[in-house]
Order: sequence, then C-alpha cells, then structure tokens
Amino acid sequence: MLIDSHCHLDFPQLLSDLPALLSRADDAGVGLMVTISTRVAKFDALKEIVELHENVFCSVGTHPHNAAEEQDVTLDELIEIARHPKVVAIGEAGLDYHYDYSPRELQAKSFRVHIAAARETGLPLVIHSREADEDMAAILEEESAKGSFPFVLHCFTSGEDLARRGLALGGYISFSGVVTFKKADSLRRIAASAPADRLLVETDAPYLAPEPFRGKTNEPAYVAKTAEQLAAVRGLAIQDFTQLTTDNFFGLFSKVPRTSLKEHSNTA
Repeated sequence: MLIDSHCHLDFPQLLSDLPALLSRADDAGVGLMVTISTRVAKFDALKEIVELHENVFCSVGTHPHNAAEEQDVTLDELIEIARHPKVVAIGEAGLDYHYDYSPRELQAKSFRVHIAAARETGLPLVIHSREADEDMAAILEEESAKGSFPFVLHCFTSGEDLARRGLALGGYISFSGVVTFKKADSLRRIAASAPADRLLVETDAPYLAPEPFRGKTNEPAYVAKTAEQLAAVRGLAIQDFTQLTTDNFFGLFSKVPRTSLKEHSNTA
C-alpha cells in the first residue's frame, strides 16, 4: 500500500468530495495519508477529519504564507496540540520567497518556533521551501547545531545544494507530481541520487497533479502516478519502491502505528 505523506483534505476542493476521494485512494492502493495543517487557527477542521477516518493523520502548524496572521502561535500551543494521538507532525512551516505573502522576517521567526516544537516533541517538521534555498539551508544548519530534529523537505522543487545540505543533516526529501513534468529533469536527477532510506512520495493535493492529470484537481489516489515515475528513475519495480517509501514513512513519522496501514489493507 502506498502512503500520501502530504495532502490537504480540509481544502474545499477535496473536502466537498471526501468520501468518494477516499474510496478512489483505496482503489489506487493508497492505504494511509497525512493531511497537513496550514493554519493553527483551523486545526479543529483537521481534527474532525482525522477522528472520522482511521487511516488519515494530520499535522499542526502555520504555513509561511500565513505567518503574519498567526504571529501569536507559541511553542507551548504547538506542543499541546501535538499531544493529540492523530497529530503526527509539526508544520508545514518554512520560507516562501516566491509570493512573499508574509514578510520574510516573520516567516523565519515562525519557522524557528516550529523547529523548536519538532525538537521538543520529536515529531517530524514538514518544511515548505520555495525560492529560499540559501536562507533555508542556513537556518536548518544553524538550528541543527542547537539540537537535532527530524524533518522532511516536502514537495521538493529546490536545487541540488539544498537537497545535499538537508540530507546531510539527516533530513528526508519528498517528491510530488512535479517530478513527472516534462521539464523536471533536474528534480529527477536529485530523486535518482538521493539516499534510498530518505525518500518519500506525496501529492500536495489539491495542487500539482502529476501527468497525465496535470491541470486537474490533485487527490491522494494520484500519488500512484508519482510513485511510478520515481520508481522508474530509481530503476526499481513499483512494488519495491512502494515498500521502500512506506518503510521510510514509518521511520520518519514514527508516531503513526504501522497497524493503521495494515488494518486498512486487510479490509480493502
């Protein structure tokens, strides 16, 4: 069974069709998914979803786009929410210099709070990084020197330098449907050379649907197409790649019980 390590089931495009969407994911062999927080203020919506579905888990955090509106989110608040049994990650948090919806200094401040939460809880930090490679690498190296913390560079679209520096710190790297795009040769090279035990696969649904669904609303079922592309660039059979990324997922998202995938698979 595949795992979609990053999607947004609370977004309107997916929430309006959630029962059918989850059924299609099951049919595609996707046995578990993590729906990722972008606003701490809207955590209750995520909690409602994950409490209704055995094989869906979530994170808690503030996306860098929303750093300005959630300046009051504290380390203690993140830690307290993370006590919920189905909260298995911190974030997504990070830096986005493409849109700059929040001032960069506020993005960095929020990011460091989330790093502290990951370090304190031991939960993986889901990192969003766009057009901020040097600052991202510098913060990760500076904060790691204060004490290690688990993390994943999600929906990786950055350069080889950030991949190398993030991996050197023990981080994971996750690829979305972007890796299937015709002009994504550099991403495919990074995916081909990354350590086998540090690879994850995701959709980032409802965004970035892989080929042949590009331009449509993305959904967890489509993670299978991204997995096929990644398996090909790694020279692996899809079954072997699926097992690899499933093992990697449970290695990083250690709060997720493996039985949540097995039980779902047995009842499908």
